[in-house]
Amino acid sequence: MIPPGLERELADVVGARFVLTRPGELLAYTADGLPGYRHDPALVVLPGTREEAIAVVQLLARRKVAFVPRGAGTGLSGGALADGTVVLGLNRLRRILEIDVENQWAVVEPGVVNAHLSRAVAPHGLHYAPDPSSQSACTIGGNVAENAGGPHCLKYGVTVNHVLALTVVLADGTVVTLGSTTGEVAGYDLLGAFVGSEGCFGVVLDATVRLTANPTAVRTMLADFPTIDSAARATSAIIAAGLVPAALEMMDQPTIRAVEASIYAAGYPVDAAAVLLIELDGAAAGLDEEVARVAGACREAGAREVRVATSEADRQRLWQGRKKAFGAMGRVSSHLVVQDAVIPRTRLPDVLAEIGRIGREEGVTVCNVFHAGDGNLHPNIPYNGNDPAETQRVERAMVRIMEACIAAGGSVTGEHGIGVDKLPYMPRLFTEATLGAMCRLRDCFDPERRMNPGKVVPMRSCREWAMAPAARG
Repeated sequence: MIPPGLERELADVVGARFVLTRPGELLAYTADGLPGYRHDPALVVLPGTREEAIAVVQLLARRKVAFVPRGAGTGLSGGALADGTVVLGLNRLRRILEIDVENQWAVVEPGVVNAHLSRAVAPHGLHYAPDPSSQSACTIGGNVAENAGGPHCLKYGVTVNHVLALTVVLADGTVVTLGSTTGEVAGYDLLGAFVGSEGCFGVVLDATVRLTANPTAVRTMLADFPTIDSAARATSAIIAAGLVPAALEMMDQPTIRAVEASIYAAGYPVDAAAVLLIELDGAAAGLDEEVARVAGACREAGAREVRVATSEADRQRLWQGRKKAFGAMGRVSSHLVVQDAVIPRTRLPDVLAEIGRIGREEGVTVCNVFHAGDGNLHPNIPYNGNDPAETQRVERAMVRIMEACIAAGGSVTGEHGIGVDKLPYMPRLFTEATLGAMCRLRDCFDPERRMNPGKVVPMRSCREWAMAPAARG
C-alpha cells in the first residue's frame, strides 16, 4: 500500500510529470526482459539529478515505503519488478561525469547506457570491456546490480572486475562511498559485496569504472560443426591448449536459423548443427599463430570449415548475429523464456546432449546461444504463451534443464541474476544456514529490507518486509 499523500510529496521533489501513476504509464514497468513475470507497481518515480534521487530515497525511508531500483529494464530474471509498491527509475541519470584518460577510468551516473560509454571514450583508444548482448540499451547501474558479463568476459572479466568505486545511497538515505579509484581499499570488500546485489543493498548514484585500452589487433573467426558435441569438444580443446580467446561463443542450429531468417542475418551456415564465434585479440605479433592453433583445434574436433573475418564490416556482421540472437527469436514465437546456468566447461557435451533430450521429450524447441568459453549456458525456448498446455511443457523443460545443470556441478546464474525467476533453485544450491548468512549481510545495508523485497533469497529463509510479494520456493 502507498500511504496517502506520497504521490504529491514525490512530485514536490522531482516534478509532477516524473511521477507516473496512470495504468498506461505503468504498463512498461510491469515486466523486464523476461516477459513471463508481470508485477504491477503502484507508481514510478523518475529523479533527474543525484540530489533528487537522494531526496526520493530519504522520503521513502521516512514514510517506510518499499521500493525497487530500476534501470533500462533489460534484465532477464524478473529482478526489477515491483508488486504494489514504488519503482525508482534511474534512467534519467545519464551523465558521464569524468573521463580520466591517463589513469584509464571514468565516472558515470547509473543511467549511462553501456555502449554509449565505449563510444564516448573511443577517441582516446579506450573502451568499457563488459559487453552484455543488450549493451545498446542496458545501463551501467543495472550492470552493477546484476554483475553483468557479456561475450568478452572470458578474457576480460565481468562487471565487478571493472568497477573501482561506487557512490551509493542506502535505504535509510545515507550516502556512502565504496572502493576507491586505485582499486585498493583497506577493510572489508564492501564494493565486491555490493556489485551483483540486485538492488537489495542500495542505489548507485555514480560509478567509477575501469577503462581498457583497445587491442592492437583483432581476429574474429567462425567455425561450423556437423554436431553440437564436436563444437563443445572444440571449446574444451581450445582452452586446454592454453589459449584464452577474448570471446568464445556457441550457437546451435535453431538459433542459427532464427538469426539467418531475420534482419540480423550474419552469413552463418544454416545446415550447421552448431557454430563457434571466436575472437582473439592483443598484440599483432603472434596473433596469426594463435589463429592457426585455434583453427587446428576446431578442425581436429570435426569442424567443417573455419573462416576468419576479412574486414571490420565482416567482423561486425558476425557479431551482429550473435548479439541480436535473442531479438531474432521474436520471429519464431510470441514468447521466449531465457535461462542462465553455468556448468564446468568439460561437462558441455554431456549437458548439451541432456538439454536436447529434455527438449524432445517435452515437445519444445530449445535454442542454445551462450558463452561456451566459460560454460555459461543460455538455453532459450520460444513458445506461445497464450497456449496453457505449451506453457506448462516449457515450464517443465526449464526446471529439468536447470536441475541437470545443478547435477553437473553448476550454478543457476552466471550474469542474469536470481531475481524472482531463480528463487526456487536457491535452496537446492545452499543450506538454510548459508541463505541466512546472505540475509544477515543484507541487513547491514538495509535492515528494514525495503529495497527490492522478495528477491534473491526465498522468503522462508529471509523474512521480508511485510508487503513483499509472496515469493515461490
